[in-house]
Amino acid sequence: MSVRRSRRDFLRGGARYGSAVLGAALAPALAEAADAAGQARPLEVAPWSKTPGEPALWHAYGQPSPFEKNVVRRSRAAVPFAGANSSMTPLQDLHGIITPTGLVFERHHAGIPLIDPAQHRLAVHGLVQRPTLFTMDDLVRLPSVSRIHFLECSGNTGREWKGPGTASLQFSHGLLSCCEWTGVPLAVVLEEVGIDPEGSWILAEGADAAGMTRSIPVSKALDDALLVYAQNGERLRPEHGYPLRLLLPGFEGNMSVKWLRRLKVGRQPFMTREETSKYTDSLPDGTARQFTFQMETKSVITFPAPDHRLKERGFYEISGLAWSGRGRIQRVDVSIDGGRNWSEAHLQEPVLSRALTRFRFPWRWDGGPTVLQSRALDEHGYVQPTGAQLVSARGLESGYHFNGIQSWKVAADGVITNVQV
Repeated sequence: MSVRRSRRDFLRGGARYGSAVLGAALAPALAEAADAAGQARPLEVAPWSKTPGEPALWHAYGQPSPFEKNVVRRSRAAVPFAGANSSMTPLQDLHGIITPTGLVFERHHAGIPLIDPAQHRLAVHGLVQRPTLFTMDDLVRLPSVSRIHFLECSGNTGREWKGPGTASLQFSHGLLSCCEWTGVPLAVVLEEVGIDPEGSWILAEGADAAGMTRSIPVSKALDDALLVYAQNGERLRPEHGYPLRLLLPGFEGNMSVKWLRRLKVGRQPFMTREETSKYTDSLPDGTARQFTFQMETKSVITFPAPDHRLKERGFYEISGLAWSGRGRIQRVDVSIDGGRNWSEAHLQEPVLSRALTRFRFPWRWDGGPTVLQSRALDEHGYVQPTGAQLVSARGLESGYHFNGIQSWKVAADGVITNVQV
């Protein structure tokens, strides 16, 4: 097959945005492959093509290319005390919807315990017929499933409540990841122990030095909660809860208790520190929204973003992520003029419930200043609000559950900044 026919076939069959757009975008690159007479030039043989590379077991555990050394988690704040810290996922450098395990965001309240799985136990007690102490071997032999879900801290984008929070996508939205999780449905374990009909809440407790505890509705536990022991195809890493964690798809990340050691069934919520003095949404009238478990529908453009700079005018593919704790994303609209006009973006498959969805939109930058935005709609008809709408409804006292439309301003020199419009 000739090169020219291959190019025509590509433009005809693969151009989702139309051959005119892609043809123009590819023209400079194609021109570089031809000489002044229009004849194809042979590719130069680079130095790395002239000698054998490193052996297959260069590293016993695979590592990224050294040219990707800057794609790492980062922390935006000083450590308040030993072991309490968080680090953010570099969303601006990722592709698709799965977050590599080594880049999944972290949040620790008392550091990362090093737990021997052979010694670890999960106690299930309270309003149950058969209080049980499970070993990891006991749990792994039970029926398991693998599901893809996002995990987001309720404080993600919290600084946006009072205006543009940070100059980095990683620092504004990086408390967010999406992985394949493997584990035992919590409903299976509750069936094993025989939950009392009066049991409506479960206390989940972690084995870290903070003794992290949260109250979980039994309805959620019986729906889609997982006792997770593997992530992205391998056993959990210590920072993600090894050897066992809870996962509550679509709920705020703090509730997916890591290093899980105890589940106690009760009649009422247990009113722990993390759901009274913390992880509540203060309102202007002095009251607070409590048990705001669900992460609402949200989206953000990940390219171009403040961590990038546009080098020249011309075609760019806008790309971003949308997600909802309520279910599937149904649609994402993109605005390239600060919200005056909106156009539907393409949703990349798969589109899964309570998982990140990648969206894409063709854009030709004319070199002038503009503002880029995205707006998500979920399968239940909920539309991502503006920041002004959220402030009007809840005031400025909370640092949690901000899901307002994010705006990136593109300046004439290609510099991108965080703004609110």
